[in-house]
Amino acid sequence: MKMKFPAVVLLAFGALAVPSGRGAERPAEWIQLAPPAPGDTETERFENERVSNVRHPSLGVFRSTLGNAPRPAVVLCPGGGYSILAIVKEGYEVARWFNALGIDAYVLKYRLREFGYPAPLQDAALAIRFLRASAAERGIDPAKIGILGFSAGGHTAAMATTLYASPDALTGGALDKVSARPDFSVLAYPVVTMSDPLTHNGSRANLLGDSPAPETIAKLSLERQVTADTPPVFLFHSADDEAVPVENSLHFALAMARHDRPFALHVVPSAPHGIGMRPGFGLASAWPSALAAWLADRGLVAEHRAPGTQAQKEEKGHE
Repeated sequence: MKMKFPAVVLLAFGALAVPSGRGAERPAEWIQLAPPAPGDTETERFENERVSNVRHPSLGVFRSTLGNAPRPAVVLCPGGGYSILAIVKEGYEVARWFNALGIDAYVLKYRLREFGYPAPLQDAALAIRFLRASAAERGIDPAKIGILGFSAGGHTAAMATTLYASPDALTGGALDKVSARPDFSVLAYPVVTMSDPLTHNGSRANLLGDSPAPETIAKLSLERQVTADTPPVFLFHSADDEAVPVENSLHFALAMARHDRPFALHVVPSAPHGIGMRPGFGLASAWPSALAAWLADRGLVAEHRAPGTQAQKEEKGHE
């Protein structure tokens, strides 16, 4: 039987990258999704643009000033091997990029190796449930809530994308009855599999410990969890990624194709791992413009705001 590929393999040449710098704007507010565990006296740490020792999940709020409510929203999951969160490069900077497209962004501080699985899945699912439940008061379209993750944060986002209905995603709270299914998902140089030889060993050890059970490895090898209900996905990776092999994205894309699910796969020949959306990496730094075009194609961004689209070219031609 011939396999269908409802996909777009994107090679973009116009860039819309995010400038780097320590002056990245901080969130307007933080939403505490859950309190610390009773008796937990440990404190979260922030150093060198990174957060560690996260004790409870929270959302940093970045609202767009473009367009009219209700707007789309996205939960951002910074990477860091389930050890730290690269919260500036893969959180705050990316949030402002989404704001420029008219999308509200919420940077998720999710629990890490101190808690292990299923804490990151629970935190990501809770974030989506919270935004959907409070959509009216926050000016969010409850049918346009997505998730984006980088590296190990990509694994968290991929868990939220494939395991949103799992009992492991429940917290026992009132929001458990709200759907945690994201309406779209973006996975940037993601850790997808927990299986050798393609997994990122540090992420697996921090999430699952040194000797995870084979059934746990299988469950959290998320290329195996794609179904006919998996939401649309955009994947970005470099072919020579030395930290997280490109096969992580390729296998997830193949799983999407097998289940006839919409996806876009953007692979560039060369880039270091962990570039975020920063400029200076040649063709790889053009991936945000490919993402913007994909978001516009899915009706999540006004077409005239997406770089490289026909509407934008025509608009510039009349300036």
